[in-house]
Amino acid sequence: MIILLLILLLTSLSIQADQYLGLPESDRVAQSELISLGKELFFDATLSADSSISCASCHDPKKGFTDRLPKAKGIQGQQGTRNTPTLLNALFFERFFHDGRASSLEEQALGPLLNPIEHGLKNKQQLIDIILKNPHYAQQFEKLFGIEKTQLGSDHIARAIASYERTLVAGNSAFDRYYFGRDRSQLSASAARGLLIFRRKGNCANCHEISMKHALFTDNRFYNIGIGFDKLEAVLEKIKKRHRNGQNNDDDSLTPMQRSESGRYNVTHQLADLGKFKTPSLRNIALTAPYMHDGSIKTLTEVVEYYDKGSHKNPYLDSAIYPLHLTKQEKTDLVAFMQSLTSKAYQSDPGSQKPVD
Repeated sequence: MIILLLILLLTSLSIQADQYLGLPESDRVAQSELISLGKELFFDATLSADSSISCASCHDPKKGFTDRLPKAKGIQGQQGTRNTPTLLNALFFERFFHDGRASSLEEQALGPLLNPIEHGLKNKQQLIDIILKNPHYAQQFEKLFGIEKTQLGSDHIARAIASYERTLVAGNSAFDRYYFGRDRSQLSASAARGLLIFRRKGNCANCHEISMKHALFTDNRFYNIGIGFDKLEAVLEKIKKRHRNGQNNDDDSLTPMQRSESGRYNVTHQLADLGKFKTPSLRNIALTAPYMHDGSIKTLTEVVEYYDKGSHKNPYLDSAIYPLHLTKQEKTDLVAFMQSLTSKAYQSDPGSQKPVD
């Protein structure tokens, strides 16, 4: 019996290590009961104004924890202004949402719940009331946090959901087994050539970083790459004038789309951040089309073409964006490499990823 238990323990540890191959070390794992509660909340559509939208509606496990729509849809079919980012490996991100307005997963978890287009809850108290009306949830929060019902706050709810989101870890792609596992059979000749292009001529690794010990394929920074800036051209002088006068974008004269396309500027109010958005991780990128913060590019081939042409010019375009002059074969190889970044757990059964306890 003891030998059997040891085998099971070693197998479990092996699976977890396998899952983390290519990712940074982390010890931010909550107790299993809190993770289970967070998972229930994540999939519960009653946490929306009309009981139609759950977190999983946009972050679907079978779609790489995205919705594969150009722009997210919320209650009553309302459409947002940005593409749904994946939650895979969010544990390792420094800021959240395309503009980085949230600094923690807890803050991120509350954002969609209180957004009038997404879950549509009016305020934090409405969220708390929904939880307290469910005897199971109320009991679990009392038990796990050691609080009375009257002490339940939105921060407790956010902690539960974020605890589950931190288990959505996905490493161990063919690239990881090739690069970190030193198994040269894992990449095709095309994908291996694509890796070299990615790190050199393509200049991709400038933002989608690969280190000697791990690869998040993001530098957690923000860049203007030209996408969506055409929607700001008609109001650019107006934005600059308001900026000089100490005003920001929170006025009714800009459309929701124009405010959205202002990107990081809405958070920092620094003009240099106009049109900047966070570098997304490229892990599991083949699962999460369409691409860019506005969902405007449908395929990886089109993404490569966009960068090859040097993007859409604008006064705030990042200096690292320029024409690449890739050959047809180099473009094919680059796409093949990005397709090698799909985690093993998602290659056979996209919905089979299990939380790490």
